[in-house]
Amino acid sequence: MAASNTSSGNRSMESRTGRTKQRYNTKGERLVAGVVPLTADKYYVMLIQSTRRKGWVLPKGGWELDEECHEAAAREAWEEAGIVVQINYDLGDIQDTRPPKKNSTKEKERSLYRFFEATVTSEEPEWPEKDKRERKWYTYAEATELLKERPELQAALDLSTIKR
Repeated sequence: MAASNTSSGNRSMESRTGRTKQRYNTKGERLVAGVVPLTADKYYVMLIQSTRRKGWVLPKGGWELDEECHEAAAREAWEEAGIVVQINYDLGDIQDTRPPKKNSTKEKERSLYRFFEATVTSEEPEWPEKDKRERKWYTYAEATELLKERPELQAALDLSTIKR
């Protein structure tokens, strides 16, 4: 796959919402695209605060019908973290292994994650979810600890070429 850059000219200040254009595979799993956003020297990864749970996560979200997977990953990086990224590598599919939530009456929707390693080329001062999320750079050791409750995100970090 050729590397792609999200151009600054076509970034929206609105986050996409809803699931009407959401992609699902034949097993009914929601397809989620995300990035492992690294500094150029690969010593740091950017994490963002989760809006649904306490804690830190990698930028990720639904892969929609009108975009390629790497485009969805770059869009999520922009919407959630306010970063422009250069996609470097497809890190492959990662299964969602989390158990269903306690006290949930409906069956948990499973997700299949596709992560891409990316170099952050720009951190913008304004972005769509700025009022909802904080972003911060972490070393591999720090990020591994912060992602310990999210094995699918830890797996993506471990597949990347971040310096350990």
